[in-house]
Amino acid sequence: MNEPIKKIALLTSGGDAPGMNAAVRSVVRACTYYRIECVGVYRGYEGLIEGDFEALSGRHVSNIINKGGTILKSARSMEFKTVEGRAKAHKNLVDAGVNALVVVGGDGTFTGGLKFIQEFNFPVVGIPGTIDNDIYGTDYTIGYDTALNTVVEVIDKIRDTAGSHNRLFFIEVMGRDAGFIALNAGIGSGAEEVLIPEKDIGLDKLEESLKNGRDKGKTSSIVVVTEGKKIGKSVFELGDYIKEKYPAYDIRVSVLGHMQRGGTPSCFDRVLASRLGVAAVECLLDRVSGVMVGVINNEIVLTGLNKAIKLNNEIDKELLRVAEITSV
Repeated sequence: MNEPIKKIALLTSGGDAPGMNAAVRSVVRACTYYRIECVGVYRGYEGLIEGDFEALSGRHVSNIINKGGTILKSARSMEFKTVEGRAKAHKNLVDAGVNALVVVGGDGTFTGGLKFIQEFNFPVVGIPGTIDNDIYGTDYTIGYDTALNTVVEVIDKIRDTAGSHNRLFFIEVMGRDAGFIALNAGIGSGAEEVLIPEKDIGLDKLEESLKNGRDKGKTSSIVVVTEGKKIGKSVFELGDYIKEKYPAYDIRVSVLGHMQRGGTPSCFDRVLASRLGVAAVECLLDRVSGVMVGVINNEIVLTGLNKAIKLNNEIDKELLRVAEITSV
């Protein structure tokens, strides 16, 4: 990074997350504050290859801090995974006079950014934006808090109908290979059991928990399940299994799906995104590249993109203990 930063490009990639627009706003406003240009790239790395750029000013990002999704859109790009695709993207940036890049997304997004640095020595800083909260190097990712509150609100509504009909609900939440949403939402909603990939409680433990609940007079129960096969069975297979063994249970399955990604971002996510957007721009101005900006113990920290990609954010063992105690 020999030349001074004069124009920064910004893209959002991977799955959308509430608060991404707040991050876009923050990066643009920080560029304006430091009197450098900012260019928005539409549709992530695909837009980078196609040269789908637009100069962004404070006017472009007015009244977006409260909006879910991302105004820059997001898309998967198979072409960017090729050397030729990345070379085309790099040429587009150089031709546009851009000499630094901020990418908002998860590990796939950061992998693309790291490749860009290695092949073209082009400055890149990452901002973690994913509802899964599974990125190493930050206590919280943009979108996680909003998704968590959405899940708890929905489970509260489901519990109303579960109690009215004496039903057992299996509720699948997002998280991919991480149980952060399931564990915290399970505790927050008072679920009887939580199934996450980080801790295999086994079907015997699940059956024992449900039986104990019945013996204590519980007429309805909520089991929160992380999506994917890492828990051993899909949420529908779990429902069928329990129904077959315990015909007396009136079982329902709810898959919350993409509603968890949408909606107005929480104040927490708006503030987090604003802090990380400013930090990303200031990193580049300080000639720092190849890092992800995050927050640990409420302090801005920098983590190498290679570490953010390779290492995993670990589940809080204390929360596991709390979940076990409070579900008795």
